Amino acid sequence: MATSLNRTEKEGAAMLSLTGRFPAAVGDMNTQKKRVLQYLRSQTSLLDKYVLMARLRATHMHLFYKIVVEELQEMAPIIYTPTVGTACLEYSNIYPFLSPPGVPDGLFLSGMDDYETLCDTIRNYNSSSAGSPEIAVISDGSRILGIGDLSCNGMGIPIGKLQLYVAGAGIDPRRTLPILLDLGTNNERLRTDPFYIGQRKPRPEDNEFYETVGRVLKALKTVYPSLLIQFEDWSSEHAFGLLEKYQNQLLCFNDDIQGTGAVILSGIINAITLAHTESGVSPDIHRIIFYGAGSAAIGVARQIQSYFQIDCGMTEEQARRHFWIVDSKGLVTLDRGDKLPQHKVYYARNDNGGQQYKSLLDIVNYIRPTVLIGLSSTPGAFNTQILNRMAELNARPIVFPLSNPSTKAECTFAEAMLATDNRVIFASGTAFPAYAIPETQTTCYPAQGNNMYIFPGLGLGAVLAQPKAISDIMIYKAAKALAASLTVQERKQGWLYPSLDRIRQVSAIIAEAVCCESIEEGSATNEVKDAFAKGQLLSYIEDHMWSPEPKLLKNKI
Repeated sequence: MATSLNRTEKEGAAMLSLTGRFPAAVGDMNTQKKRVLQYLRSQTSLLDKYVLMARLRATHMHLFYKIVVEELQEMAPIIYTPTVGTACLEYSNIYPFLSPPGVPDGLFLSGMDDYETLCDTIRNYNSSSAGSPEIAVISDGSRILGIGDLSCNGMGIPIGKLQLYVAGAGIDPRRTLPILLDLGTNNERLRTDPFYIGQRKPRPEDNEFYETVGRVLKALKTVYPSLLIQFEDWSSEHAFGLLEKYQNQLLCFNDDIQGTGAVILSGIINAITLAHTESGVSPDIHRIIFYGAGSAAIGVARQIQSYFQIDCGMTEEQARRHFWIVDSKGLVTLDRGDKLPQHKVYYARNDNGGQQYKSLLDIVNYIRPTVLIGLSSTPGAFNTQILNRMAELNARPIVFPLSNPSTKAECTFAEAMLATDNRVIFASGTAFPAYAIPETQTTCYPAQGNNMYIFPGLGLGAVLAQPKAISDIMIYKAAKALAASLTVQERKQGWLYPSLDRIRQVSAIIAEAVCCESIEEGSATNEVKDAFAKGQLLSYIEDHMWSPEPKLLKNKI
């Protein structure tokens, strides 16, 4: 309830020359939160809600994060997927309304700048009294979600990801750095749009691209040597190229490849366990089709392969043979007759006897898969005929339509349930509503393979442990920790992922796994090693998680 200013507050207002600039009533944070939520919920457009929350973040950071942290289930779809896709499409139009004049929405870097200019620009951006940035999310906007090349309009992605770092793992928002590297765009519509805010030139060839990105990364690490860099929404070829080049040189990871791979690995581990428990399918006989062959698909496949190698004791070659990759031309084979991009070659089949398979139904009939994973951005690709066939082949078919946003998903939860007699083990990349089985009125809830389960905890662990690089085994340990984080009740309900309401607890568990692996590899800080030696590592991690409530900030303010 609002109250009048007391004498001390009046004196303080006078000292700050605020007298007369604000109304007399003062509301506490809970009252302010209720006011914002009431107005936010009155808006019918998700884009309007996005703009409102962006403005609040720029003007009242603590209130923004109080709402996001405490109402995460409601806020996540507004500040990130699916709304962020629309926000990116409209970014040049809504840009003036996202923050007050003079308050930057993120750091825009140009490929034309030299090294010294880049260093100066990076230094000039940070004005926080909280210290140097700990995490940067950087994109060139070349492959935004399932939409494509949006270049500068893609700034909403680094901003959104860092908001989820704060909400999910307690990264101090004042120590986050959203970056859009403007290299031009091949999107002709943007180049001719009078309101477009980026450079109106084509993207560079590969040689210039890698030289420019290398210069930017060098500048970032010069200014902030301990910075964790997360690559986000780069084109598939460049995503793999950058990861291969810098994975062992810098403290960095690619969320589309490694984060997506880890979170889906976690869900697959629990799905395989469920299928084994309920229908006796041995973990080592699964046959997995990937419909879609971009960076996310190959990243997921590599992570699942690590499970077969480490947990099932297979050789690399044995594990690799459990995967079949399908692109827009059909089953990926070595003798298909087209030149395969490098990232597809590893899983290209050579045991097809010269036979080529184009349609997904023909491929399903040929392979008889136990698992069907979609990362194609092709809505409806898992149609009733495909899902019926999966149910004929398996007592508990595993179907993961992972494309984002929901309009790009290969099937919905309701479609999968109906077509499989409610036997599907399901996880999607976007949120779907619950489904009530008509005969029993039992309500079933779909799992969502949300990267938010992995990257906040992975990032927090890396920030605290400060390893020289994020190793493949760290990613694997993060996925295993997520899979093991379910409560007994969540497992009884057949869930594949924990409740998002527990995301900070889950992120701390994942960060602990990352720190432990960093200790094992001999690369952790002394503080992390000391906390581990005392049996207090989890508490140490929790103590370093930022909270929007001042009384909970401990030594972080």
